[in-house]
Amino acid sequence: MQVNWELFWPRIIEATWDTVAMVSFSLLFATLIGLPLGIIVVVTRKGHLLEHKAVFSVLSSIINVFRSIPFIILMVAIIPFTRLVVGTSIGTAAAVVPLVVFAAPYIARLVESSLLEVEPGVIEAAESMGAGPWQIIFGILIPEALSTLVLNITIATIGLVGASAMAGAVGGGGLGDLAIAYGYQRFETSVMIVTVIILVVMVQGLQTAGNTLSKIIRRR
Repeated sequence: MQVNWELFWPRIIEATWDTVAMVSFSLLFATLIGLPLGIIVVVTRKGHLLEHKAVFSVLSSIINVFRSIPFIILMVAIIPFTRLVVGTSIGTAAAVVPLVVFAAPYIARLVESSLLEVEPGVIEAAESMGAGPWQIIFGILIPEALSTLVLNITIATIGLVGASAMAGAVGGGGLGDLAIAYGYQRFETSVMIVTVIILVVMVQGLQTAGNTLSKIIRRR
């Protein structure tokens, strides 16, 4: 069947913007949750600034539980919660909720990994000069890990692009929904190819931007 591109291009453009919106809002809210979680997991671990075994164990376990659930299952499992938050379980706005729940624990682990790469000697030197825990966290720990944090957040963003496409399988909107509805169910191969190309370009652009920003921070 010949594709009517005059009909499909507006839909492809709309689906692309839906994907950008899903990823942007999901990344924002997931970072607002995941960044503090990652910091707390680091500073409350044994031998660190604010060692607290109970807090570390509880938060680490919660993060592990949510990271263990595949996104497509998580999206279906929290439909009641999604409806409670946004009033519906279908569409772009509804897809943001499971994307945040999926990405926040992942970002927390990436933040943890970045902060743990900071040399312990730097922290010890700050403590010896009388710096308090919060001064060390925001004045030394995060700035020292910022370059790696940018790279890891880039990885999380690319993961969100993939998850947003997967959300189309259950009516999440965006490029994934378009690819399934027309490229798969209606056998419009050309539409599928275009959506794949857009996703590849999007991911390549994100990775390039992340790498460039990380290099700029590292040279400062």
